[in-house]
Amino acid sequence: MKLLALCLAFACLARAESVVTFNLDPTPDNPRNSEGSFATLASGRIIFCYSHFYGGAHDESPARIVRIHSDDQGRTWSQPVTVVENNGGNNVMSVSLLRLASGKLAMFYCIKNSWLDCRPYMRVSTDDGETWTEPKLALQAPGYFVMNNDRVIQTSKGRIIIPLAFHRSRGTDPTTSKSWDQHAIAMWIYSDDEGTTWTESSSWWAMPVPSGSGLQEPGVVELADGSLFSWCRTDRGAQYGFYSKDAAKTFSPPEPTEMKSPNGPASIKLLPGSSDLLAIYNDHSGKFPFPPKKRNPFVAAISTDGGKTWPQRKLIESDPEGIYHYTAIHFVGDAMLIGYCAGDSKVGALNRLRIRRITLDWLKQL
Repeated sequence: MKLLALCLAFACLARAESVVTFNLDPTPDNPRNSEGSFATLASGRIIFCYSHFYGGAHDESPARIVRIHSDDQGRTWSQPVTVVENNGGNNVMSVSLLRLASGKLAMFYCIKNSWLDCRPYMRVSTDDGETWTEPKLALQAPGYFVMNNDRVIQTSKGRIIIPLAFHRSRGTDPTTSKSWDQHAIAMWIYSDDEGTTWTESSSWWAMPVPSGSGLQEPGVVELADGSLFSWCRTDRGAQYGFYSKDAAKTFSPPEPTEMKSPNGPASIKLLPGSSDLLAIYNDHSGKFPFPPKKRNPFVAAISTDGGKTWPQRKLIESDPEGIYHYTAIHFVGDAMLIGYCAGDSKVGALNRLRIRRITLDWLKQL
């Protein structure tokens, strides 16, 4: 019996793993590969769409959206093919894929025309991504609206929600970042008819304390009780959080959360078959060594109380030279895939794309 128990224990340990399955370094012709999103097709194939820059590595440089696929649950990946060609003044980037309750596959991304004009668009596929509808603007108001990758959700009752950060204009020259105000306002839009029409939440929030960043790059997740938890990155040493009990019609005022972090984005999803939340972010609580203000270390955390506390945390990566951010999370079988920027001082903060496959057994060892 002892031998059997030992064999079972070793088998569990063998299944618990966190491995890199895709690493894409920049090249002169392709200087940046960054933020993306996953989806599982009816065939079981997994696709990952991401921003493929070809004319520079800055946020305003030319970029298109490409996709790769895996037929073995994320262990190996294909060569990239173009999904959305660049039809923006600057680029198309920051994609979210979402399987709708109707079975259709939705794709959201930003078309960035200038430092004064960046807005979210939606496309839909009825044949699992073989063809797509023409892009439809989700927000008619003019301005610069940031929609992070892998951020759009559909609630259990069918409402699609897009969290946005609005950056007002400080000048009129569309070619310079000096016309762009980095102080962001958090806001949300939602649709009950699969994106045919959109309504803006009656809540929008500015940072309630002095801040250079404001409330940037928001995300949102539906909790087990049907309420919503939303969050933003800030320069105040923590992610700030909001709650909604009316499906995004209104949100509570922003408050600092227990997620101590630099001014970098967090990604949060509900663990399958559970009421627990999984967060991946740069933990600066002191549980792990961290360089001040740097997006490092890269940590997985679990909350059992709707995002109020995050007592269980585990390191994913912590190379002192590493910069880890803009994560997509996707669950497949007994594992999860995370796609993220894994930069460093040699290649730049945003320019290397990495996909890691993490078994849920590994995660449960937090």
